[in-house]
Amino acid sequence: MAIRRYNPTSPGRRVSTVSDHGELTSDSPEKTLLKPLGKTGGRNHHGHVTSRRRGGGHKRKYRVIDFLRNKDDQPARVASIEYDPNRSANIALLHYADGVKRYILAPKGLQVGEEVRSGEQVEPKPGNCMPLRTIPQGMYIHNVEMKPGRGGQLARAAGTMIQLSAKEGKYAHLVMPSGEIRMVHLDCRATMGQVGNVEHNLVRLGKAGRSRWKGRRPKVRGSAMYPAAHPLGGGEGRSGAGRPPCSPSGVPSKGGKTRNPRKVSNGHIVRRRKFKKR
Repeated sequence: MAIRRYNPTSPGRRVSTVSDHGELTSDSPEKTLLKPLGKTGGRNHHGHVTSRRRGGGHKRKYRVIDFLRNKDDQPARVASIEYDPNRSANIALLHYADGVKRYILAPKGLQVGEEVRSGEQVEPKPGNCMPLRTIPQGMYIHNVEMKPGRGGQLARAAGTMIQLSAKEGKYAHLVMPSGEIRMVHLDCRATMGQVGNVEHNLVRLGKAGRSRWKGRRPKVRGSAMYPAAHPLGGGEGRSGAGRPPCSPSGVPSKGGKTRNPRKVSNGHIVRRRKFKKR
C-alpha cells in the first residue's frame, strides 16, 4: 500500500492524502457474505443518545468476518483481497476445499492464490490460525481470542500485531501494541502475522467532509456551551472550567477511572500500558 497525494487544487486537496489500494484485487464483494447494516445515529433502543457525534455517513453493507477460524484441517485458497468500509484493515476472501467461502482479516504479505489453514498442527506462516500453545515464542500474531471459542478480539485494526513473549502454566504472556503485557489462556486461538494495510494511520482526511462521509459529526467544546447543556458551559467570556473535564452527564473524560470493577479483566494484566520506567 502507498499513500497518494494530489496537487493543491482546493484547500481540501492541499493536505489530504488517500490510499492507492494497491493491495486490493477485487472491487465487488461476495454477495453471500453480506448483511444489511442500519444506522443508529448514536441512539439506543429508547431513542436516547448514548454515543455522541454520530450520524449521517455513506451507506454500507456488513461483511461477515470469520473471527473464529474453526474450520480445522481444511485447506483454503485466497481468492481476493478486498476493501471493507467497516474497518481499517483489508479483508481476504477464502475458498475452502469443501466449497465454503469465508472472509478473514488480511495479514501483511498475504497474496492471492496462497493456501492458509487452521488447526493445531499447521505451519506458523502469515494467515494460518492455531492455538497459542502451539505457536513458537517470539512470533507476531493478531486476531487473538480472550476466551477460547469466543472469536478473535485483540489486534484487529490495520497494522497491529501482538508478540507472544512467554508461556507459563495455562497462560501465555502477550505484549500488546500499547506496551501492556496480558495473560491469555493457551487454548485461545490466534492468527499468525501482522494485520495488513500498515500505512492506514498515515492517511490525512484534509477536510471536514470526509469525516461526515464516515458518519462522524462535528465536536463542540463543552466550555463553549451554555450551562444547561454541559457542566463546563457558561460564564462570561472564555472562563475556566472550574472542575475536571467531563462529559455532558458528568463522567470524567481525561484520566478518571470509569471502568466497572466487576466486569474488568485486571487480574490477567501483568504490566499496564502506563507503567513507570525506573
